[in-house]
Amino acid sequence: MASAAKIEQSSNADITAFPGASNTPSFVAKHYTVAEIASLWNLSADAVRQIFEKEPGVLIIGDQKPRGHKRRYRTLRIPELVLERVHKRLTQV
Repeated sequence: MASAAKIEQSSNADITAFPGASNTPSFVAKHYTVAEIASLWNLSADAVRQIFEKEPGVLIIGDQKPRGHKRRYRTLRIPELVLERVHKRLTQV
């Protein structure tokens, strides 16, 4: 049992989280969809995509540059820490 705790402790040490975050790895944190944030903030999905698409830490799944004249399909997943950071930045007057 002591070796399992040692392995868990050493594997957690290799994971880097965002500055100022707790010891919880960033991939374990809750990730929000564009629709969830649009509903929470009472915004359109397009407005949420514009706010978060260039934000560091956002997961973007899909083709960045599709071939030919095809529409690009991308899925955004926004970690809770990024959501908090953007909200704080947008509410400062």
